[in-house]
Amino acid sequence: MTLPFLVSVVFWLAVLSLAWGMARRALIWKTGRAAAVDFGGLLQIPKRYFVDLHDVVAREPFVARAHVGVAGGAILALALVALNYGLGLYLRVLDAALLLAGLMMLAGASAMAWRRRNAPARLSKGPWSRLPYSLALFAAAAAFAGAVAFTGTALAPWLAAVVALAFAAGAAELALGIGLAGPMKHAVAGLLHLGLHPRPERFGDKRFATALKPLRLTAEDMGVGKPADFAWNKLLSFDACVQCGKCEAACPAFAAGQPLNPKKLIQDLVVGMSGKSDAHYAGSPYPGQKVGEHAGAPQLPIVNGLINSDTLWSCTTCRACVQECPMLIEHVDAIVDMRRHMTLVGGVVPNKGGEALEQLRSTDTVGGFPLAARHHWAADLNVPVLETGAETDWLVLVGEGAFDMRYQRTLRAFIKTLQKAGLKIAMLGAAETDCGDLARRLGDEAGFQRLAGQLMDTLKARKFAHIVTPDPHIFHSLKNEYPALGGNFDVWHHTQLMADLLAKAKLKPTRAGSLETVTYHDPCYLGRYGREVDAPRAVLKGIGIKVVEMDRSRERGRCCGGGGGAPFTDIPGSTRIPDIRIGDAKATGAGIVAVACPNCTAMLEGVVGPRPEVLDVAELMAHALELA
Repeated sequence: MTLPFLVSVVFWLAVLSLAWGMARRALIWKTGRAAAVDFGGLLQIPKRYFVDLHDVVAREPFVARAHVGVAGGAILALALVALNYGLGLYLRVLDAALLLAGLMMLAGASAMAWRRRNAPARLSKGPWSRLPYSLALFAAAAAFAGAVAFTGTALAPWLAAVVALAFAAGAAELALGIGLAGPMKHAVAGLLHLGLHPRPERFGDKRFATALKPLRLTAEDMGVGKPADFAWNKLLSFDACVQCGKCEAACPAFAAGQPLNPKKLIQDLVVGMSGKSDAHYAGSPYPGQKVGEHAGAPQLPIVNGLINSDTLWSCTTCRACVQECPMLIEHVDAIVDMRRHMTLVGGVVPNKGGEALEQLRSTDTVGGFPLAARHHWAADLNVPVLETGAETDWLVLVGEGAFDMRYQRTLRAFIKTLQKAGLKIAMLGAAETDCGDLARRLGDEAGFQRLAGQLMDTLKARKFAHIVTPDPHIFHSLKNEYPALGGNFDVWHHTQLMADLLAKAKLKPTRAGSLETVTYHDPCYLGRYGREVDAPRAVLKGIGIKVVEMDRSRERGRCCGGGGGAPFTDIPGSTRIPDIRIGDAKATGAGIVAVACPNCTAMLEGVVGPRPEVLDVAELMAHALELA
């Protein structure tokens, strides 16, 4: 038997194996809930893969080039084998092209194998360590087959059989990966995931969409309590995980030694929908927890079987994992969905989280403060309260930070700055209730929708051109999440407004904003959720401050630990997230950390020992205007 004939046989066996594997995995995805999916997205896969993923994959140029070689070579080689051997065309020009495709793939696989010699700790091992070699075997066999056919060389039967076996070994890695949950499962599932993504808006005009999806709050829609409660295309998305560990390396909770690893969490969900245990997981475990102690099934509860509750409550919802994921998996959405079930159905939120939710229900504030006290700090600033039917240009929402004596300094600096610019401003006074961000992140979707509806009614009863807030959590909620509930407002973060006023020369600094070296900490809910990283830096530059950037900054900034209700659930680790972030700041030599969020102010100022001074951008602006 000739080598072309043997390759043809292997090809068709691989096609049948792939079809079997796809059917087997599809039955697993089918255990999930129905979802409204635009199957037209499947036609967009090439664009989404080659264009929309480019900026994510290109962050590691060596890996990106190696992957181009492996993936591009494999796709081209498989297409050529299908045409030339599968369909029996046997054209010499296609043989030559197969030789080149095989060499291209071999170069990429060799590069990946070389990198694995000193692999980062975040990479999973086990079968993943085998993968570069099995792909290299396939590539070498394909290139050899192309060369032999192109040159017309006659092979001894035993040599043809050896080459065919090498080709078959590599083809088995590709074809059986999806069915047997091998490493190459990610390739097939990943492409389908891009076409049937739970957030298709991530590939359009709203590619940075970050808003959580509202629940209908019916008996069938109260979050996720078992793997089968996820939508089927979310189950598919978990299979797309390539176990690169970029989410692990970016996760602040993992760095702090809390029992969370986003990669492990996704793999546990894969285990849960497959009805297995995590005994074969070959990556970093949850800090403080052993591998092999978690198991699940589609219809079994997730919490404290498949995933420990502390793992879910460790998340700060900072979206660093999502930002880094080369397959665009939505870790945070999955975590909040599981929290929703724990909160709405089980009613159990750890430590002070339950107390905060109770205060929100009874007082409409997180701390249980009287609403009338929200603006006591502004008693001498002559800021009008916007009553029902009244009108203003800028409505200032101050948020929960207004009850904190330290943050009141920031609010006073900001109000004085707006007054200096001559803007017509007003506040809501006792009518300002909590926006619901904390309730939503702690899983109390019913509480969020109640608070959001209440605040929207208050806002709609008044006339204003714009809303401005120094709180990125309010900024994100009103700008990105309220529209799904019928609230559409023009919302600005306070750094955006100050940058605009500087650009229009309505604010003219009279002295340097600071004589100290300044570094800027990007709040997660402004930088990643709001995609605003330039305005704060424009303000600092406009008042004569040169920012010395931390190693992790802008959209890739490290979390302060203050989001997602983490300060309330307070899951212990080996260190504290804000301590790590202050360490980043100290490494720059800066004397001041500029911030733009009340949560960041509180978390970073809570670090004990020598550290840079923590000042809001508004405080530095007020200093430059000689207002404070």
